[in-house]
Amino acid sequence: MEDGMELEEAPKDSVQESADPGEPQLPSEFEKLYKACEDTPDDFNAWVTLLQYVEQENFLVAARKSFDMFFLRYPYCYGYWKKYADLEKKHGNIQVAEEVYRRGLQAIPLSVDLWLHYLTFIKENSDLTDPETEGRIRASYEHAVLAAGTDFRSDRLWEAFITWETEQQKLANVTAIYDRILGIPTQLYSQHFQKFKDHVQNNHPRYFLSEEEFVQLRVELSKSSLSAMVGEDGEPSVAQEELPPGLEPITEIENMRHKVIESRQEVFNHNEHEVSKRWAFEEGIKRPYFHVKALEKTQLNNWREYLEFEIENGTPERVVVLFERCLIACALYEEFWIKYAKYLEGFSTDGVRHVFKKACTIHLPKKPSIHVMWAAFEEQQGNIEEAQRILKFLEEAIPGLALVRLRRVSLERRRGNMEGAEALLREAMESAKSSVEMSFYAVKLARHLIKVQRSLSKAKKVLLEAIEKDQTSSKLYLNLLELEFSEGVQQNEAEILACFDRALRSSMPLESRITFSQRKVEFLEDFGSDINVLVAAYEEQQKLQKESESLKRKAENGYDRCVEPSLRSRRSTSTCVTL
Repeated sequence: MEDGMELEEAPKDSVQESADPGEPQLPSEFEKLYKACEDTPDDFNAWVTLLQYVEQENFLVAARKSFDMFFLRYPYCYGYWKKYADLEKKHGNIQVAEEVYRRGLQAIPLSVDLWLHYLTFIKENSDLTDPETEGRIRASYEHAVLAAGTDFRSDRLWEAFITWETEQQKLANVTAIYDRILGIPTQLYSQHFQKFKDHVQNNHPRYFLSEEEFVQLRVELSKSSLSAMVGEDGEPSVAQEELPPGLEPITEIENMRHKVIESRQEVFNHNEHEVSKRWAFEEGIKRPYFHVKALEKTQLNNWREYLEFEIENGTPERVVVLFERCLIACALYEEFWIKYAKYLEGFSTDGVRHVFKKACTIHLPKKPSIHVMWAAFEEQQGNIEEAQRILKFLEEAIPGLALVRLRRVSLERRRGNMEGAEALLREAMESAKSSVEMSFYAVKLARHLIKVQRSLSKAKKVLLEAIEKDQTSSKLYLNLLELEFSEGVQQNEAEILACFDRALRSSMPLESRITFSQRKVEFLEDFGSDINVLVAAYEEQQKLQKESESLKRKAENGYDRCVEPSLRSRRSTSTCVTL
């Protein structure tokens, strides 16, 4: 919808009647589009379609519901904040529109474009006859430059501030703004200095300087002038006496202008040096705004290198601003959030928590690594319940992720809740989607029971029950063997042999059974008490080996029979028969 267009009335049949006239039912088309976004919240195009639809309708309830839900997932889309505010404004809801802008600026405070739209909105909707209006607008500009003024591309914001103060004829305020921007590395740093010099040359120092600086400069220039005209002996200096006829001294005003510019030159020179160090990185930023499309590798590498440079050379304030800028463009990349959190560890615990929360609850709700790191951070701070909540939330978002379940188990173990840890592992076994998953958790539970709870019998029971459900898992048999070995090879020989026999009778692949057979022979050679059992085990091992060799020969013969005709004659055609 173009700016300035009036909203059309919604077709009468597009809204279904509701039993409650106070709560009209939303249009069926809206419900359809909204449900598509609910079902696939990662489908950005579905959201675009929904928001385009509500912009064209005159049903504000539907628009509010759509925009509010959209911003829960995509708060960095500054253009949609403006669309939302414009929609409220067109309905005459000026205060609500301003609140929408405020929400947007809280979500993305570095957005120069959104600040400029907001400031325009404030000026257009302020009562110019109110004596407090000027202060309110000035405070808004101050808030804007404090939030986004250190962004390398914040020049338009500073220029807007300067233009407005000039319109108010507050030239001293203009100078004060220049004094701030001249020390900040921005893209148009050179233009600012040139415009500052024009500002100084085109106005009287009494008006563009603060009263304090104006008086100080006059005193300095008076002393300098007196020293130049009078020598050390109190007599007029030779220089003054020898001035050529008709050459007048430099006026006080011109001297003051010169001094004002000269005093800012050093700041400008230092700033120019800082800009030159960052220019190549800034040139490499091709997409500074948010988009769901993946960034090119060169873009990602540029951000990585820029961040490393700023961390090494910049101030903490500039590093934070650069991270915030980076995370607008790279909001969907886990590595940058993690890097930001790690950087803030040396400065602010609350800052680290804020970064983790923003990443995990808004931009990366299904990225496991950063959730696990957040939970670990909270556990380090002693916030056990919060760590539990984070991991449980992640597991609900991504069911069946072993990493998360095991981290929940280890958290309970560290806090001394052994029963809770055991319960989590048993629950994982029971809800396993496959035998492989069940066996995995069975091994973990058995190890927990034997190593942590020191319960051999419970561990053995878990493994035996798991083997009954999955006879193909070599890990189950190996762990059961390890458990039996732990009780002593001589005292527990019968149980160890029973475990070997259970594995050899199982449905494991032949190669796995051969491995167990070999280990059984080795065990009997080293620790066995009956030669007859050893001989029988050796014969069994030979039998399995022959079976394996026979299968290999059949496979090789089948292969030879398949390819041999083609070797005899390239013109002949062979048919491969499966043996």
